[in-house]
Amino acid sequence: MAATASPAQSRAVFLGAAFAFMITMLGATLPTPLYPLYRDTFGFSQLMITVIFAVYAIGVIGALLLTGRWSDQLGRRPLLFAGLLLSAASDLVFWQADGLTPVLVARVLSGMSAGIFTGTATVAVMELVPERWTRVGTLVATAANMGGLGLGPMLAGGLAWLAPLPLQTTYIVHLVLAVLAVLCIWRAPETVSRPERVRLRVQRLSVPPEVRGVFAPAAIAAFAGFMVCGFATSVTPAFVGGELGYHNPALIGVVAGLLFIASTLGQLVQGRLPESRRLPIGCGVLLLGVGFLAWGIAAETLAGFFLGPVIAGIGQGISFRAGLGAVAAASPAEHKAAVVSTFFVVAYVAISLPVVGIGLLASVIDLTTTGLIFDALVALLCVVALVLLLKRPSR
Repeated sequence: MAATASPAQSRAVFLGAAFAFMITMLGATLPTPLYPLYRDTFGFSQLMITVIFAVYAIGVIGALLLTGRWSDQLGRRPLLFAGLLLSAASDLVFWQADGLTPVLVARVLSGMSAGIFTGTATVAVMELVPERWTRVGTLVATAANMGGLGLGPMLAGGLAWLAPLPLQTTYIVHLVLAVLAVLCIWRAPETVSRPERVRLRVQRLSVPPEVRGVFAPAAIAAFAGFMVCGFATSVTPAFVGGELGYHNPALIGVVAGLLFIASTLGQLVQGRLPESRRLPIGCGVLLLGVGFLAWGIAAETLAGFFLGPVIAGIGQGISFRAGLGAVAAASPAEHKAAVVSTFFVVAYVAISLPVVGIGLLASVIDLTTTGLIFDALVALLCVVALVLLLKRPSR
């Protein structure tokens, strides 16, 4: 199919795969602006909201480690279908949720779906790019991933504002989009030849000694950036709705999604920066964004929750893509998959554990003070990463 496809068919298949990637990642952040509704409907505390968010990261990490190398053995399409099936299953469980347990199950399923797609779909989109579009293949994959995460809260917030029964309607709409995504993958050719003897292995985690000098500052910067991502998608609704008094779910969705859209922009522009300066610049911009976010929290002003995520998102996008590229380039071929997987695990641990800490701390002291402590910790990590980068001799 790939050899005989017309240019128009190749473009359609490529865009269809990118669409499926975007829809799956979109589903991962759909619940963000709905958390206040879940709290009012089921009586969830802020700690429970952060736990609900954190179990998503457990699903992502589990899927990354378990299935990270399976698509090289089984093929891309079976793994993509499995990811879409899990995404649809998450929609169905959310749709019928009547308490805490179904919501937790749905979040784990959503995390597993995103974990499968994070690795497999990125490679698949790159392999399906038409010859004339080779230069934009990486950009499209990046936009589908982070753009989907950003559009999720915006779509859910808009539906919660305009449509009846938002805790059901949101997931019905995404289920329809997931069916369309299945059709897109169905049309896509397989890009991997299955070996005669299939070997399914769990992805190892390791950082060889010769990579650690590059890995440490890159991982610290990624940890700081993904901490802010976790904050945006788990705690922002409580701040905007509870502390600032803006209860419009569409507004909450926009504020929560801004960081991911800005991260997409940051990842797109980082290639225009000097290679040796990309990671320090990303850390610096992230630090500036965290400062604006702290201003928004302390002054209780909505402007800080717009400017902070936009600036922090650009910095996160620059530092994450630059750090991932540096780590991959420094890794020996036989260790590259393990090192990159370790880098992603660090990032997703940063999404989950700190926000649980926020929930625990907020149950003891007020949310504003907790948010400022969180911002101070992220700022400290940015400074540490910058110091390590500036001390490291350039090669």
